[in-house]
Amino acid sequence: MPAKKSTKKVAAKKSAVKSAPAKKAVAKKAPAKKAVAKKAAAKAAPKKAPPSLDAIAKAAYLNYRRRTEQGLPGDNDGDWLEAERSVMNG
Repeated sequence: MPAKKSTKKVAAKKSAVKSAPAKKAVAKKAPAKKAVAKKAAAKAAPKKAPPSLDAIAKAAYLNYRRRTEQGLPGDNDGDWLEAERSVMNG
C-alpha cells in the first residue's frame, strides 16, 4: 500500500511542474506590451522645455523698439504677450 501513495505524490508533482511553465509564459508577454506602449508614448509626445524669461524679455524689447520706431500704438504688456507667443511658436 505505501507504494501507491508515493506514485500519487509523484503524479501530483509532475502535474505541478507542467503547469508552472505556462504561468511564466503569460508573465513574459505582459511586460513586452508595456514596453511597446511606453516607446509609442515617448515618440508621440516629445516634451520641449519652456522658453526662458530672458528670451521672452529680449523679444519683448525688440517688439517695443519696432513698435516705437514705426509709431504704432501699444503698451509694454502687449509687447510682452506678443513676445511670449512668438517665442513659444518658434
